[in-house]
Amino acid sequence: MKYEMYQEIMEQPLSLKNTIESEKEHLESISNIYANFDKIFLIGCGSSISTCYSIKDAIKSFSTINIDVQTGYEFVNHQMLEKDSNVGLIVTSQSGETADTLAALRKAKEYNITTVSITNDKNSSMAKEADHSVITLCGEEHAILGTKTYITQLFSLYVIFFSMIKSQRIESMLNQLYELPDLIGELIESTQEDAKELAQKNKDVDIFYCMGSGLNYGLAYKLAMTMFMEGAEKHACPLYSGEFRHGLIERVEKGVSVVFIKSNDESDDITPKAIKFCEGIEVNNIIFNLEDYADVDSLLTPFILLIPLEWFVYHLSIFNGLDPGSTRHIGKIRY
Repeated sequence: MKYEMYQEIMEQPLSLKNTIESEKEHLESISNIYANFDKIFLIGCGSSISTCYSIKDAIKSFSTINIDVQTGYEFVNHQMLEKDSNVGLIVTSQSGETADTLAALRKAKEYNITTVSITNDKNSSMAKEADHSVITLCGEEHAILGTKTYITQLFSLYVIFFSMIKSQRIESMLNQLYELPDLIGELIESTQEDAKELAQKNKDVDIFYCMGSGLNYGLAYKLAMTMFMEGAEKHACPLYSGEFRHGLIERVEKGVSVVFIKSNDESDDITPKAIKFCEGIEVNNIIFNLEDYADVDSLLTPFILLIPLEWFVYHLSIFNGLDPGSTRHIGKIRY
Protein backbone atom coordinates (compact mmCIF):
# COMPACT_ATOMS: atom_id res chain seq x y z
CA MET A 1 0.00 0.00 0.00
CA LYS A 2 1.25 3.49 -0.88
CA TYR A 3 0.17 6.24 1.47
CA GLU A 4 -0.46 9.90 0.62
CA MET A 5 3.01 10.84 1.82
CA TYR A 6 4.48 8.57 -0.87
CA GLN A 7 2.85 10.54 -3.67
CA GLU A 8 3.81 13.84 -2.05
CA ILE A 9 7.46 12.78 -1.86
CA MET A 10 7.30 11.92 -5.55
CA GLU A 11 5.78 15.31 -6.40
CA GLN A 12 8.58 17.39 -4.84
CA PRO A 13 10.66 17.90 -8.02
CA LEU A 14 7.67 19.22 -9.99
CA SER A 15 6.53 21.40 -7.08
CA LEU A 16 9.98 22.92 -6.83
CA LYS A 17 10.29 23.37 -10.59
CA ASN A 18 6.91 25.09 -10.82
CA THR A 19 7.68 27.38 -7.88
CA ILE A 20 11.04 28.35 -9.39
CA GLU A 21 9.46 29.20 -12.72
CA SER A 22 6.60 31.15 -11.13
CA GLU A 23 8.28 32.95 -8.23
CA LYS A 24 12.02 33.37 -8.95
CA GLU A 25 11.86 36.98 -10.19
CA HIS A 26 9.25 37.88 -7.56
CA LEU A 27 11.49 36.52 -4.79
CA GLU A 28 14.46 38.48 -6.13
CA SER A 29 12.40 41.69 -6.07
CA ILE A 30 11.37 40.99 -2.47
CA SER A 31 15.04 40.46 -1.66
CA ASN A 32 15.83 43.95 -2.94
CA ILE A 33 13.18 45.45 -0.66
CA TYR A 34 14.14 43.47 2.43
CA ALA A 35 17.87 44.12 2.02
CA ASN A 36 17.19 47.65 3.31
CA PHE A 37 15.68 46.64 6.64
CA ASP A 38 17.59 46.81 9.92
CA LYS A 39 15.94 43.63 11.15
CA ILE A 40 13.79 40.86 9.65
CA PHE A 41 11.44 38.68 11.68
CA LEU A 42 10.78 35.15 10.41
CA ILE A 43 7.65 33.53 11.79
CA GLY A 44 6.40 29.96 11.44
CA CYS A 45 5.59 26.76 13.27
CA GLY A 46 6.42 23.08 12.75
CA SER A 47 8.01 22.44 9.36
CA SER A 48 7.67 26.10 8.49
CA ILE A 49 9.71 27.37 11.42
CA SER A 50 12.38 24.78 10.66
CA THR A 51 12.96 26.47 7.30
CA CYS A 52 13.35 29.75 9.18
CA TYR A 53 16.00 28.23 11.45
CA SER A 54 17.83 26.86 8.42
CA ILE A 55 18.09 30.18 6.60
CA LYS A 56 18.98 32.12 9.75
CA ASP A 57 21.87 29.78 10.53
CA ALA A 58 22.97 29.53 6.89
CA ILE A 59 23.10 33.27 6.33
CA LYS A 60 24.94 34.32 9.49
CA SER A 61 28.26 32.89 8.25
CA PHE A 62 28.16 35.23 5.25
CA SER A 63 26.35 38.34 6.40
CA THR A 64 25.39 40.51 9.37
CA ILE A 65 21.75 40.52 8.20
CA ASN A 66 19.74 40.65 11.44
CA ILE A 67 17.26 37.74 11.40
CA ASP A 68 15.03 36.91 14.36
CA VAL A 69 13.13 33.59 14.23
CA GLN A 70 10.05 33.26 16.43
CA THR A 71 6.87 31.27 16.71
CA GLY A 72 3.70 33.24 16.09
CA TYR A 73 2.46 33.50 19.65
CA GLU A 74 5.93 34.40 20.98
CA PHE A 75 5.93 37.30 18.54
CA VAL A 76 2.37 38.31 19.38
CA ASN A 77 2.68 38.08 23.16
CA HIS A 78 6.31 38.95 23.86
CA GLN A 79 7.75 41.10 21.05
CA MET A 80 7.86 44.87 21.55
CA LEU A 81 7.43 46.81 18.30
CA GLU A 82 7.60 50.45 17.28
CA LYS A 83 5.30 51.86 14.65
CA ASP A 84 6.89 52.57 11.26
CA SER A 85 10.22 51.05 12.35
CA ASN A 86 12.67 49.89 9.68
CA VAL A 87 11.95 46.18 10.06
CA GLY A 88 10.27 43.56 7.93
CA LEU A 89 8.36 40.38 8.66
CA ILE A 90 8.08 37.12 6.69
CA VAL A 91 5.52 34.49 7.66
CA THR A 92 5.69 30.90 6.44
CA SER A 93 2.71 28.57 6.45
CA GLN A 94 1.57 25.65 4.30
CA SER A 95 -2.11 26.53 4.62
CA GLY A 96 -1.83 30.27 5.07
CA GLU A 97 -4.30 29.95 7.94
CA THR A 98 -2.09 28.80 10.84
CA ALA A 99 -3.64 30.68 13.77
CA ASP A 100 -0.52 31.86 15.62
CA THR A 101 1.34 32.77 12.43
CA LEU A 102 -1.66 34.71 11.12
CA ALA A 103 -1.91 36.56 14.43
CA ALA A 104 1.75 37.59 14.07
CA LEU A 105 1.12 38.89 10.56
CA ARG A 106 -1.83 40.96 11.77
CA LYS A 107 0.18 42.40 14.67
CA ALA A 108 2.91 43.47 12.26
CA LYS A 109 0.33 45.14 10.04
CA GLU A 110 -0.94 47.12 13.02
CA TYR A 111 2.55 48.61 13.39
CA ASN A 112 2.86 49.37 9.67
CA ILE A 113 5.61 46.78 9.21
CA THR A 114 6.18 45.48 5.68
CA THR A 115 5.08 41.84 5.41
CA VAL A 116 5.62 38.86 3.14
CA SER A 117 3.71 35.60 3.29
CA ILE A 118 5.02 32.33 1.87
CA THR A 119 2.09 29.95 1.59
CA ASN A 120 0.68 27.20 -0.60
CA ASP A 121 -2.77 28.71 -1.05
CA LYS A 122 -3.31 31.91 -3.02
CA ASN A 123 -6.76 32.30 -1.49
CA SER A 124 -5.59 32.01 2.12
CA SER A 125 -5.82 34.81 4.68
CA MET A 126 -2.05 35.28 4.78
CA ALA A 127 -1.77 35.49 1.01
CA LYS A 128 -4.51 38.10 0.91
CA GLU A 129 -3.38 40.19 3.89
CA ALA A 130 0.40 40.35 3.44
CA ASP A 131 1.95 43.18 1.43
CA HIS A 132 3.75 40.62 -0.75
CA SER A 133 2.53 37.08 -1.29
CA VAL A 134 4.73 34.20 -2.47
CA ILE A 135 2.77 31.13 -3.55
CA THR A 136 4.46 27.73 -3.51
CA LEU A 137 2.94 25.67 -6.32
CA CYS A 138 2.65 22.30 -4.64
CA GLY A 139 -0.98 21.41 -5.11
CA GLU A 140 -2.77 20.02 -2.06
CA GLU A 141 -0.65 18.50 0.68
CA HIS A 142 -2.28 16.07 3.09
CA ALA A 143 0.52 14.25 4.93
CA ILE A 144 1.38 16.02 8.19
CA LEU A 145 5.13 15.88 7.61
CA GLY A 146 5.12 18.61 4.98
CA THR A 147 7.26 17.44 2.06
CA LYS A 148 6.49 19.59 -0.97
CA THR A 149 5.77 22.74 1.00
CA TYR A 150 8.91 22.38 3.13
CA ILE A 151 11.25 22.22 0.17
CA THR A 152 9.56 25.09 -1.69
CA GLN A 153 9.39 27.31 1.40
CA LEU A 154 13.09 26.69 2.02
CA PHE A 155 13.84 27.51 -1.61
CA SER A 156 11.91 30.77 -1.30
CA LEU A 157 13.84 31.85 1.80
CA TYR A 158 17.17 30.95 0.20
CA VAL A 159 16.44 33.16 -2.80
CA ILE A 160 15.25 36.09 -0.69
CA PHE A 161 18.22 36.10 1.66
CA PHE A 162 21.13 34.83 -0.40
CA SER A 163 20.25 37.23 -3.22
CA MET A 164 21.21 40.00 -0.78
CA ILE A 165 24.80 38.72 -0.70
CA LYS A 166 27.19 39.27 -3.60
CA SER A 167 30.03 36.74 -3.79
CA GLN A 168 31.29 34.15 -6.23
CA ARG A 169 30.41 31.26 -3.93
CA ILE A 170 26.87 32.48 -3.31
CA GLU A 171 26.28 33.05 -7.03
CA SER A 172 27.45 29.50 -7.74
CA MET A 173 25.29 28.11 -4.94
CA LEU A 174 22.20 29.92 -6.26
CA ASN A 175 22.82 28.44 -9.71
CA GLN A 176 22.91 24.98 -8.12
CA LEU A 177 19.74 25.82 -6.21
CA TYR A 178 17.84 26.49 -9.43
CA GLU A 179 18.99 23.12 -10.80
CA LEU A 180 17.77 21.14 -7.79
CA PRO A 181 14.52 19.73 -9.26
CA ASP A 182 16.38 17.22 -11.44
CA LEU A 183 18.74 16.23 -8.62
CA ILE A 184 15.86 15.83 -6.17
CA GLY A 185 14.16 13.55 -8.67
CA GLU A 186 17.27 11.38 -8.91
CA LEU A 187 17.57 11.19 -5.12
CA ILE A 188 13.95 10.14 -4.74
CA GLU A 189 14.64 7.18 -7.02
CA SER A 190 18.06 6.24 -5.65
CA THR A 191 17.71 6.58 -1.87
CA GLN A 192 14.49 4.76 -0.99
CA GLU A 193 15.81 1.20 -0.65
CA ASP A 194 18.73 2.06 1.62
CA ALA A 195 16.47 4.25 3.75
CA LYS A 196 13.92 1.43 3.98
CA GLU A 197 16.61 -0.99 5.15
CA LEU A 198 17.79 1.54 7.73
CA ALA A 199 14.22 2.02 8.93
CA GLN A 200 13.76 -1.70 9.40
CA LYS A 201 16.91 -1.86 11.54
CA ASN A 202 15.64 0.99 13.72
CA LYS A 203 11.91 0.23 13.86
CA ASP A 204 12.00 -0.62 17.56
CA VAL A 205 13.89 2.52 18.61
CA ASP A 206 11.67 4.62 20.86
CA ILE A 207 13.62 7.90 21.03
CA PHE A 208 15.89 9.60 18.51
CA TYR A 209 18.22 12.49 19.29
CA CYS A 210 18.67 14.62 16.16
CA MET A 211 21.81 16.71 15.83
CA GLY A 212 23.09 19.24 13.34
CA SER A 213 25.49 22.16 13.35
CA GLY A 214 24.86 25.56 11.77
CA LEU A 215 22.32 25.43 8.97
CA ASN A 216 21.74 21.71 9.63
CA TYR A 217 20.02 22.41 12.94
CA GLY A 218 16.88 23.50 11.08
CA LEU A 219 16.62 20.11 9.39
CA ALA A 220 17.36 18.36 12.70
CA TYR A 221 14.48 20.35 14.20
CA LYS A 222 12.12 19.32 11.40
CA LEU A 223 13.26 15.71 11.67
CA ALA A 224 12.54 15.58 15.38
CA MET A 225 9.43 17.72 15.61
CA THR A 226 7.39 16.94 12.52
CA MET A 227 8.92 13.78 11.07
CA PHE A 228 9.67 11.51 14.03
CA MET A 229 7.09 12.84 16.49
CA GLU A 230 4.20 13.64 14.16
CA GLY A 231 4.86 11.23 11.31
CA ALA A 232 6.33 8.17 13.04
CA GLU A 233 4.98 8.76 16.58
CA LYS A 234 8.48 8.39 18.03
CA HIS A 235 9.96 10.46 20.83
CA ALA A 236 12.62 12.81 19.45
CA CYS A 237 14.74 15.76 20.50
CA PRO A 238 16.60 18.23 18.24
CA LEU A 239 19.95 19.67 19.35
CA TYR A 240 22.63 21.92 17.99
CA SER A 241 25.80 19.83 17.72
CA GLY A 242 27.60 22.37 19.90
CA GLU A 243 25.29 21.48 22.78
CA PHE A 244 26.14 17.77 22.69
CA ARG A 245 28.62 18.04 25.55
CA HIS A 246 26.18 20.04 27.69
CA GLY A 247 23.60 17.39 28.51
CA LEU A 248 23.24 14.63 25.97
CA ILE A 249 26.82 13.49 26.55
CA GLU A 250 25.64 12.23 29.96
CA ARG A 251 22.80 10.20 28.42
CA VAL A 252 24.41 8.59 25.38
CA GLU A 253 25.41 4.97 25.84
CA LYS A 254 25.16 1.66 24.03
CA GLY A 255 21.66 1.34 22.60
CA VAL A 256 20.88 5.08 22.51
CA SER A 257 20.15 6.34 18.97
CA VAL A 258 21.51 9.64 17.63
CA VAL A 259 20.84 10.90 14.10
CA PHE A 260 23.64 13.13 12.82
CA ILE A 261 23.12 15.51 9.90
CA LYS A 262 26.54 16.15 8.40
CA SER A 263 27.76 18.48 5.65
CA ASN A 264 31.55 18.04 5.81
CA ASP A 265 31.72 21.82 5.92
CA GLU A 266 35.19 22.97 6.97
CA SER A 267 33.63 25.26 9.57
CA ASP A 268 31.94 22.32 11.35
CA ASP A 269 34.42 20.48 13.55
CA ILE A 270 31.87 19.86 16.31
CA THR A 271 29.66 17.27 14.61
CA PRO A 272 32.57 14.92 13.72
CA LYS A 273 33.82 15.15 17.32
CA ALA A 274 30.40 14.15 18.66
CA ILE A 275 30.20 11.27 16.17
CA LYS A 276 33.65 10.01 17.19
CA PHE A 277 32.77 10.13 20.90
CA CYS A 278 29.56 8.20 20.30
CA GLU A 279 31.34 5.59 18.22
CA GLY A 280 33.71 5.00 21.12
CA ILE A 281 30.88 3.98 23.46
CA GLU A 282 28.83 2.04 20.88
CA VAL A 283 25.99 4.51 20.48
CA ASN A 284 23.61 3.67 17.62
CA ASN A 285 24.91 6.39 15.28
CA ILE A 286 22.65 7.07 12.29
CA ILE A 287 24.59 9.37 9.98
CA PHE A 288 23.18 11.24 7.00
CA ASN A 289 26.20 12.72 5.25
CA LEU A 290 25.94 15.09 2.29
CA GLU A 291 28.91 13.56 0.46
CA ASP A 292 27.09 10.21 0.28
CA TYR A 293 24.30 11.74 -1.80
CA ALA A 294 25.42 14.70 -3.92
CA ASP A 295 28.35 16.87 -4.93
CA VAL A 296 26.89 20.31 -4.25
CA ASP A 297 27.69 23.31 -2.08
CA SER A 298 27.33 22.38 1.58
CA LEU A 299 24.85 25.25 1.96
CA LEU A 300 22.35 23.06 0.10
CA THR A 301 22.62 20.18 2.59
CA PRO A 302 19.02 20.52 3.92
CA PHE A 303 17.59 20.12 0.40
CA ILE A 304 19.66 17.01 -0.29
CA LEU A 305 19.43 15.13 3.00
CA LEU A 306 15.72 15.84 3.28
CA ILE A 307 15.00 13.12 0.69
CA PRO A 308 16.63 10.09 2.37
CA LEU A 309 15.29 11.32 5.71
CA GLU A 310 11.76 11.40 4.29
CA TRP A 311 12.07 7.84 3.03
CA PHE A 312 13.55 6.76 6.38
CA VAL A 313 10.63 8.17 8.36
CA TYR A 314 8.07 6.99 5.78
CA HIS A 315 9.18 3.37 6.10
CA LEU A 316 9.79 3.64 9.86
CA SER A 317 6.13 4.57 10.23
CA ILE A 318 4.96 1.68 8.10
CA PHE A 319 7.14 -0.85 9.95
CA ASN A 320 5.36 0.29 13.10
CA GLY A 321 1.91 -0.14 11.56
CA LEU A 322 1.23 3.55 11.00
CA ASP A 323 0.11 5.79 8.17
CA PRO A 324 3.07 8.19 7.95
CA GLY A 325 0.87 11.13 7.04
CA SER A 326 -1.88 10.77 9.64
CA THR A 327 -2.27 12.52 12.99
CA ARG A 328 -3.83 11.70 16.34
CA HIS A 329 -4.45 15.07 17.97
CA ILE A 330 -3.28 17.85 15.65
CA GLY A 331 -6.22 20.00 14.60
CA LYS A 332 -8.46 18.86 17.45
CA ILE A 333 -7.46 21.72 19.72
CA ARG A 334 -7.81 25.27 18.44
CA TYR A 335 -6.00 28.15 20.13
